[in-house]
Amino acid sequence: MLNKVVIANRGEIALRILRACKELGIQTVALHSTADDNLKHVKLADETVCIGPPPATASYLNIPAIISAAEITDAVGIHPGYGFLSENADFAERVQQSGFVFIGPEPETIRMMGDKVSAIAAMRKAKIPCVPGSEGELDNDDQKNLKIAQKIGYPVLIKAAGGGGGRGIRVVHSEAALLNAIAITRSEAQANFKNANVYLEKFLTNPRHIEIQVLGDGQGHAIHLGERDCSMQRRHQKVIEEAPAVGITEKQRQHMGELCVKACRDMKYRGAGTFEFLYENGHFYFIEMNTRIQVEHPITEMVTGVDLVAEQLHIASGEKLNYKQKQIAIRGHAIECRINAEDPKTFMPSPGTITLYHAPGGPGIRVDTPIYTGYRVPPYYDSLIGKLIAYGETREIAIARLRNALDEIVIEGIQTNIPMHQALVSDANFIKGGTNIHYLEQRLAL
Repeated sequence: MLNKVVIANRGEIALRILRACKELGIQTVALHSTADDNLKHVKLADETVCIGPPPATASYLNIPAIISAAEITDAVGIHPGYGFLSENADFAERVQQSGFVFIGPEPETIRMMGDKVSAIAAMRKAKIPCVPGSEGELDNDDQKNLKIAQKIGYPVLIKAAGGGGGRGIRVVHSEAALLNAIAITRSEAQANFKNANVYLEKFLTNPRHIEIQVLGDGQGHAIHLGERDCSMQRRHQKVIEEAPAVGITEKQRQHMGELCVKACRDMKYRGAGTFEFLYENGHFYFIEMNTRIQVEHPITEMVTGVDLVAEQLHIASGEKLNYKQKQIAIRGHAIECRINAEDPKTFMPSPGTITLYHAPGGPGIRVDTPIYTGYRVPPYYDSLIGKLIAYGETREIAIARLRNALDEIVIEGIQTNIPMHQALVSDANFIKGGTNIHYLEQRLAL
């Protein structure tokens, strides 16, 4: 087992990693910017290192500073969490070249799956169904691109090959708008991802967002841990997630899970990963693979009993998987609400000092958050301040517990999106289940 791990992240995921390390007897090094010296995991870690000023580019994205912190603390591994450098193949490469263990996949795996074009090519080879599209990046031949779009059928999506997190996507409804939209998306992709390549996909009208969690040990063994429904989204950003997904049969779960596992075995995937799909009319279509732990991993932990972060640490230590597929069973239902420091109507960020925090409780309730009374929410980072998870033997019980927890939780001094969640968990269509990825934005527009 790794004896000392650098936590190269902040907020709730940094605290989640620290807790897993402490359970396994691993010493922790908390990295932080000057704005984050009050974070809970920083106060609890064995050692701390300030790696720079508040801007992420000068701290949490500062590769030399992170490597130096690992060196001076004599650490063995570096856990990137999610976001920031977690899917940066160059960072993973630098970590390994510097003699440390990167707690994640091999750099070449991250690089392959981070480029959506090469990822789709790999999935087609693995016989995983993909959204009908250009089957490769677009070149500069306008007439050829017009013909490709015509063959796919409008509306189409122009997507950045290096995009992610809902960015680098543009919907085109007509031939007249296509060429200009391609040029704009290329320009934005170059500016945001340093990769101007784009490709086309069919725009599915009413899909759901279903993803499958996997674990691989890098030694040719892999398992899947069922699916999550992440369709409740605003601007391509997930708001509520649940596991398992309503309406997905055991036969579908096993079929798609086995395809994902085979793909992991073929690439000797190491660590935690997620295959993301659009699901429409009973069919799955691959869109991307996230080569890291997901924000929504707790709901999978709740319904399977598997500690995904602990498994990341075991795998990074060179151990084989602790589980076989036959040991994985989905029991009950779990739902997660992302709690953001933002105005619930305008969605503008709401940094500031939390003057009072009270956590909800009761059977099946889990809260993953770094906040406490007196905590200062900085204005420099993502507005996510916590995750409220409810588990029940049935979906109905999970919803009832979540509703109670949302009524109990108290966060004063800043604004949060809790009122939106309170409205959603009483929404008739949410209660019924199976809403598509456009539902929340359509509801908010009313």
